[in-house]
Amino acid sequence: MKTTTRTQLSLMMFLQFFIWGGWFVTLGTFLGETLGASGVETGAAFSTQSWGAIIAPFIIGLIADRYFNAERILGILHLIGAVLMFQLSRATDFGQFFPYVLGYMIVYMPTLALVNSVSFRQMADPAKEFPFIRVWGTIGWVVAGLAISHLFSWDSQEGIGQGLLRNTFVMTAIASAALGLFSFTLPKTPPKARSEDASIRDKLGLSALGLLKDRNFLVFFVSSVLICIPLAFYYQNTNPFLVESGVGKPTGLMTLGQVSEVFFMLLLPVFLVRYGIKMTLLVGMLAWALRYVLFAYGNADAQFLMLVAGIVLHGICYDFFFVSGQIYTDSKAGESYQSAAQGLITLATYGLGMLIGFWVAGMITDMHVVEGGHDWRSIWIYPAVFAAGVFALFLLAFKNERIKYKGEEV
Repeated sequence: MKTTTRTQLSLMMFLQFFIWGGWFVTLGTFLGETLGASGVETGAAFSTQSWGAIIAPFIIGLIADRYFNAERILGILHLIGAVLMFQLSRATDFGQFFPYVLGYMIVYMPTLALVNSVSFRQMADPAKEFPFIRVWGTIGWVVAGLAISHLFSWDSQEGIGQGLLRNTFVMTAIASAALGLFSFTLPKTPPKARSEDASIRDKLGLSALGLLKDRNFLVFFVSSVLICIPLAFYYQNTNPFLVESGVGKPTGLMTLGQVSEVFFMLLLPVFLVRYGIKMTLLVGMLAWALRYVLFAYGNADAQFLMLVAGIVLHGICYDFFFVSGQIYTDSKAGESYQSAAQGLITLATYGLGMLIGFWVAGMITDMHVVEGGHDWRSIWIYPAVFAAGVFALFLLAFKNERIKYKGEEV
């Protein structure tokens, strides 16, 4: 790959995830503190991510993969997103806010697949080259969080009181407009010829439904959906929890989760080869339960390190379950159904599982409103117990098996 192309793709990934991290992390705090939204309303706003994930395959399958160059529709979607994001900054109540955030997520979620498509089509060896491009996305997310906390202090108590979190949407709108325009300069990525049936079935995962006849894959599939219910609590409640607990620069602190994600991604292959797929998945699920216990009993004073540990566990939670789960899915599906199987898991987790999770998190959060905030200890116990239950289900129902990974059985 040419150095110029590598630089272009790296900048594309940086902006793609700078945009997401620039508003999504503080969304719960903005809704609660600035718009006065309830927990259920906050859950509805976060669930737009799931609706975007459900609708995205239709946009990619019916439009992007068939009629337009990927880089062009990427540019168009981000330009539309810039307009919607600016409108979000002007909303004064939840009723005004929700239609714009729903529209935004419907146009943003397809871009996650598009940036991958643009990248892969320029690479001779994606397995070797893509990680060095994708890591710039993680860096972009981290930079956005650090800017909010350390450069602008929009998430400080004073900043929140002055309504400065609105600026996160303005910042994201500018970045989205920049990426939208920049996308038209990216390497040309024309659509691949494919049958209409194959495109939609594969992207929705319908071609892979037969894999559910395999008992182990069915257990993994059900566990993946269920573990996304407690996962939703993290995305929806962590930033508001840290703010109410009096933690300084909470958004910047949460970037430790992305830093740990990079570290544990490097550790994952070693762990997977040494301990196998079942143990790797179990460690990932156990980390979810442990993280919420740490949140339940940590605080901004003597137990502050418990909060830090809970955030740092993000690397294990995500890499050891979701990344290793993608590896397991690829192995079970074989070459014929790899794309369809990944589509099925994505639809089930980021679509169905998190859709349920955001709704449940919103209800439970509303149940524990107290004077001056929330009873966060009680709130965090729910996902901790639920994650522990999913861990127990998987431990008992999933049988040990060996899979192919990098040409060898693990």
